[in-house]
Amino acid sequence: MDLPVEPGWLSLVPPLVAIALALLTREVVLSLFSGVWIGAVFAAGFNPLTGTAGSLDFLIEAMTDADHVAIIVFSLFLGGLVGIMSRSGGTRGVVEVLERFATDRTRGQFYTGLSAIFIFFDDYANTLIRGNALRPMTDRLAISREKLAYIVDSTAAPLAVSAVVTTWIGFEITQIRDALSSVAAGTADPELQAQLQAGADNAFTIFLHSIPYLFYPLLALAFVFMVILMRRDFGAMYEAERRSYSGGGVIRPGAMPAADTSLESLKPSSDQPHRWYNAAVPVLAVILVALGALWGTGAAALDPGERTIRDVIGQADPFAALLWASFAGCVVGIAMVVAQRILTVQEALEAWLGGMQSMLLAVVILVLAWGLGGVTQELGTGPYLASLLQDTLPLAALPALVFVVAALTAFSTGTSWGTMAILFPVVIPLAVAMGVGVGFAGGEHYGILLGTVSSVMAGAVFGDHSSPISDTTVLSSMASACDLVDHVRTQLPYAVVVALVALAVGEIPVALGWIHPVVSLMLGLVVLGAVLWFFGRDPAAGLDSAETAPSHARPVHQEAD
Repeated sequence: MDLPVEPGWLSLVPPLVAIALALLTREVVLSLFSGVWIGAVFAAGFNPLTGTAGSLDFLIEAMTDADHVAIIVFSLFLGGLVGIMSRSGGTRGVVEVLERFATDRTRGQFYTGLSAIFIFFDDYANTLIRGNALRPMTDRLAISREKLAYIVDSTAAPLAVSAVVTTWIGFEITQIRDALSSVAAGTADPELQAQLQAGADNAFTIFLHSIPYLFYPLLALAFVFMVILMRRDFGAMYEAERRSYSGGGVIRPGAMPAADTSLESLKPSSDQPHRWYNAAVPVLAVILVALGALWGTGAAALDPGERTIRDVIGQADPFAALLWASFAGCVVGIAMVVAQRILTVQEALEAWLGGMQSMLLAVVILVLAWGLGGVTQELGTGPYLASLLQDTLPLAALPALVFVVAALTAFSTGTSWGTMAILFPVVIPLAVAMGVGVGFAGGEHYGILLGTVSSVMAGAVFGDHSSPISDTTVLSSMASACDLVDHVRTQLPYAVVVALVALAVGEIPVALGWIHPVVSLMLGLVVLGAVLWFFGRDPAAGLDSAETAPSHARPVHQEAD
């Protein structure tokens, strides 16, 4: 089961089947397994019996990957922590404090988006902590779970990919450096070889220079706040917000949230105190331990003289850091509620296990998404899409084409990191072969190189945002207790609009030399504002005050936490 399929387009069938079925049937578990099964059948030489057995092998492999296991345990521990926080009344205490500031839906959404900067260092931690912690507040303000999932998802990865000190930075710099070193080793021109090696040695500088070219992530981040402050939505998000704002529930009737928050073990007793610090302190412990573990694991891999913040974060082990952080949060949470005699040890453990139980469906979906990613890797989906770049094309079209191919790859495989790992070794040598220079004193077509590098990262984030088989999409749905397909249906139109604007005013004109990237970003904000103004609508328009009272914020079939 190690031979890519021929012709190459067959490698696109499994992810497309999974995505199409998920969008059409809204049965995400069956849809994902269908994609895994079809891919396994292809990989087994179209033998359905061998393929059925092989599909289970893909799932087992997904669960035996050390990083995947760390994410599963981290998610379960964080779910357990949420259970303790909810059962002890801490979550409700946080909601009561936030309600003093988040007095309306706009402020509630704004604070939800702004909270991303406090957990900027990792997208997984960002989505899981913020979604779980802020969901009770947004429920009480009648903000739909779809909008919460969108805000959480569309502020996490864009921030992680563009910030200077994150768990992404080391991976991105390594990919750039290795690609340039590979090209340098294979060229016979001494002058070009020296230039390429200098570029490899200064990969961090190339990354810094490429940040203004990250049109999609930066515009997506800004678009979240534009949607909030302009109070305008469109498409499926408008319908979801209209439903929630009018008292129809923060989730769609019949929806299947990726996390179950209706368990009795998660509900506090009416006579328990609602102390905000019983939720805030454990979450703060998660953040501090994560930062400390990132520093510890990164510093251990470096000599004392090399321990700059950038290098340490680049060498850190984010999966170990998140695992330790979630465990520490659970210990702190249990210790606090037991010490205050709010819960007994047995009750605290029951709440902890109940919180883990609420994450079961999300873990199943996550494993299936990883299994489908293994299928696409086995079939050569990524290399096939990357091979589409090999045809002759104008140099100025390279960044835009790379963005499109990266988006398709991430959409089909469900992984932004995997997309970068696939495309960086392909597109950087291709750009150099087409005449792109890497000189730092204005090397020939240096802007094209920066645009190409940034397009890989930006396209990977866009495809990741748009795909129902993406791990970050699943985690955002899980943390927000939102139906996965509903999250994709509501976020996708926003992501597509931002991507089209990024291409129209960013990737293409900047590569042609018509406009500076900073000016392009400003122009993009204007265009996005115009789109919202002309096509967006206020979900509250035409509803009387009685229909929008906070008491209607509860879901139809599910009590708010």
